[in-house]
Amino acid sequence: MRFTPARDSEENHDMAQTGAQDSTNIQDQRETFHGFLVAALWIGSHLAQWVALLTLAFAINDGWWSGWLAFVVIGIGVGVGFRMSGAYWAAQVAQWVLLGLGGLIVPVIAHMVG
Repeated sequence: MRFTPARDSEENHDMAQTGAQDSTNIQDQRETFHGFLVAALWIGSHLAQWVALLTLAFAINDGWWSGWLAFVVIGIGVGVGFRMSGAYWAAQVAQWVLLGLGGLIVPVIAHMVG
């Protein structure tokens, strides 16, 4: 066997230096990953809210208001538990109001028609 000498620094220019790992800026990757986690949390929490609402209101026939209450409780739990941003709270409140108005208006219309 023949001994091969170590390459000089010009031949190693593609390889990372040992100290280079400390100064690597990964802020963009951190922000991307954080955005992914927040989006996954938004989608997951909304899915859980809608499943609870529809299950309680229609599948179990427990009534719209018990489903709406579960929707609100899950939203508050996720928002407080994960310290969600103001945009999350604005979206939650808008959904709560719209679903609440729907819960008030639809029975009135159904009564007028039926």
